[in-house]
Amino acid sequence: MNHFVSKNGELFCEQVAVAAIAKDIGTPFYLYSKATLTRHFQAFDSAFAGIDHLTCFAVKACSNIAILNLFAGLGGGADIVSGGELYRAITAGVDPKRIIYSGVGKTEAELRYALEAGILLFNVESAQELERLQRVAAAMGVQAPVSFRVNPDVDPQTHAYISTGLAKNKFGIPIAEAFDLYTRAMAMENIKIKGVSCHIGSQLTLISPFIDSLRKVKALVARLADKGITIEFIDLGGGVGITYDAEQPPHPQEYAAAIKTELQGVKATLILEPGRVIVGNAAILVTEVQYTKSNRGVDQVKNFVVVDAAMNDLTRPSLYGAYHAIVPVQEKGAEHEVVDIVGPICETGDFLAKDREIARVGQGDLLAVMSTGAYGFSMSSNYNSRPRVAEVLVDGESYELIRRRETLASLIVGESIPGRAELRHGH
Repeated sequence: MNHFVSKNGELFCEQVAVAAIAKDIGTPFYLYSKATLTRHFQAFDSAFAGIDHLTCFAVKACSNIAILNLFAGLGGGADIVSGGELYRAITAGVDPKRIIYSGVGKTEAELRYALEAGILLFNVESAQELERLQRVAAAMGVQAPVSFRVNPDVDPQTHAYISTGLAKNKFGIPIAEAFDLYTRAMAMENIKIKGVSCHIGSQLTLISPFIDSLRKVKALVARLADKGITIEFIDLGGGVGITYDAEQPPHPQEYAAAIKTELQGVKATLILEPGRVIVGNAAILVTEVQYTKSNRGVDQVKNFVVVDAAMNDLTRPSLYGAYHAIVPVQEKGAEHEVVDIVGPICETGDFLAKDREIARVGQGDLLAVMSTGAYGFSMSSNYNSRPRVAEVLVDGESYELIRRRETLASLIVGESIPGRAELRHGH
């Protein structure tokens, strides 16, 4: 359930008309529903009631500090994959003892920053990372709390680009090699073994891959216990999918019930890293039609709707061929047509939808690209020197700008022309 509803042909976010926000701040912009964000977080977290668990929101999915602050206030932690995400989480008020740090390429500076912050866990993803973390922690005179992210070689049955649990993926340590690495870590004075981590991919619509992975993790935990290594945390990652089109992902209650059943008798705190399942359907991208045009070929006519949002604003359709429903903000009862909805970027791959049937639109009409809360703004860029868009959060009958639209001047902050000191100083 989300709080984007049509009332008498006009799209609302909670109690605010989307068109009114567009008139106020211009387009394009991302629009989030606080009620939806809250409901989705609580629905996911409460599904695991009855067992020790920690819900660490995957910051990469949606990194605005206002949203991270909202989840922190609901008792959530953060799953981070960079020093920048750590900075965001701390700035947003997330308790460092509720922050876990994944990622295959952590630098020495990032490891040092996270140790200084006092995070809960490092999810170590290679033997060389373990050695580097030992050196950094030793130089600081501290112990680094670690889990090892194991790769269970389980097919998540999702898009190849967002699969992370197969042997051919770059993530984690092959589960067959993990025991030896835990044994090596036992002898490191500045390493404190705390857990096991496993994340197999994103946008999963089946429960079985999670259970297959958990069973392999449980077997490893039992083997470690025989070696005298106690595991306090089992991190099962995230990956539960959402409905973009016709997908039928499991409900959090169904997902949680299967996990809790499989964990019976295991004495460890469960860590979860939901991202898309919480924010995906909690936001839309609002864009305005700039032009409509038809290109006539020998045997076909191709119709285009050119909007002011582009692949730099929402990368998923171009990158993954991802589907997002697109609806008019104000319905006019017009006849339908099949169009490509494209942006101004100088790339043929710049599209939001291809061969999509929509109500006929014209210049100045507004469209809402649905289900863009996950990997929408967080993957956006300045390609073609386009300022990144605004972000807005609706709360009941009011709304607030939680990120200002970038300006043309912001595009060259940090750049300089040799000998032009005024640019070096940002003027």
